[in-house]
Amino acid sequence: MAQHSTTRTKKAVHFGAGNIGRGFVACFLHNSGYEVVFADVNDAIIDKLNAQPSYKVIEVGAEGTTENTITGYRAINSKTHEDDLVREIATADVVTCSVGPNILKFIAPVIAKGIDQRKPELPPMAVIACENAIGATDTLAEFIKAPQNTPEGRVEDMDTRARFANSAIDRIVPAQDPDAGLDVKLEKFYEWVVERTPFVRDGGSQPSIEGIQWVDNLQPYIERKLYTVNTGHATAAYHGYNRRKSTVYDALQDRGIQDEVRMALSNTANLITQKHGIDKKEQDTYVDKIVQRISNPHLEDAVERVGRAPLRKLSRKERFIGPAAELAEHGKDCGALLDAAEMAFRFQNVEGDEESAELAKIMAENSPEQVVEQVCGLHPSEKLYLKVVDVVKRVQADSEDE
Repeated sequence: MAQHSTTRTKKAVHFGAGNIGRGFVACFLHNSGYEVVFADVNDAIIDKLNAQPSYKVIEVGAEGTTENTITGYRAINSKTHEDDLVREIATADVVTCSVGPNILKFIAPVIAKGIDQRKPELPPMAVIACENAIGATDTLAEFIKAPQNTPEGRVEDMDTRARFANSAIDRIVPAQDPDAGLDVKLEKFYEWVVERTPFVRDGGSQPSIEGIQWVDNLQPYIERKLYTVNTGHATAAYHGYNRRKSTVYDALQDRGIQDEVRMALSNTANLITQKHGIDKKEQDTYVDKIVQRISNPHLEDAVERVGRAPLRKLSRKERFIGPAAELAEHGKDCGALLDAAEMAFRFQNVEGDEESAELAKIMAENSPEQVVEQVCGLHPSEKLYLKVVDVVKRVQADSEDE
């Protein structure tokens, strides 16, 4: 990505100054001529960003390494300086976030205040959530429009102040070196696909952000990404963890684990090609590319880090249960996805991961049926339900034997 000397008249507020925020989203915004205002609750990162005038984004790949220097940013602590942040949002062109799907409800109130204070002469602000979840911007918009955040009378004409568009992002950002500071290392490959429709209705136009692929229908891109990249990555991590591998790279050197990943992606490919009319050859090529990417030795990532948050990853719309439920309804094979889900259910009490401890507690205190309804959001009427109940029974029986 080349640097540009565009005059910085445009402003973007980005929630989440972590590796994805600094390394992916802010990098594209910076290269598109935006001044980036980071919002975060982490004092140490905010102080570092305000003290340091630049940081590097380092892209690694088989063909070598490139560096990009990011400048012209500021950072605000959203916990202690909310009024300042509201003023920034009210005058921003774009608001983006990479905070994790579970945190959207916490950033919604301050975004709602910023939107509400926006002057009528300004064009609508673009709001794009950059999360690993289907419909994350819709979720954020619902929280913003909730009565406790926006008075009912102000919701009706909100689209004169803000437009909300879903997006799909795809880029592997591994654990960073402990002494990296603000610098971020990530893979060269990226995909950022965003809905065009919310911006172009009423004769409007989408924000000018380099690197975004604008589409009219996002669902095929979101599901292809979530059910290939995220399913593949997590399958490798959970099988790897259960076979005592230290990194995803190590796991994929094991023929058995690589076969498990390929079979899970064969399950999801059947769904993606049928449902979205994607050519089978095209999907096969995409799968090969993904396996190659998650096997990248330059992006070594601990299986514990990639596997963290198993409760979210086992939920109804996520990478295992989401595609498996649809396949089961149509009588199609979802066996490898169920095997991967079983490995995720075994990801319990992993050091540094609260959800894995919570999963262990849920598994110990509930019947298999209760676990499946609570964790996976599946109902007894769904064809996948009993299959997952059997998986949970097996894992619980093994825990009792230990």
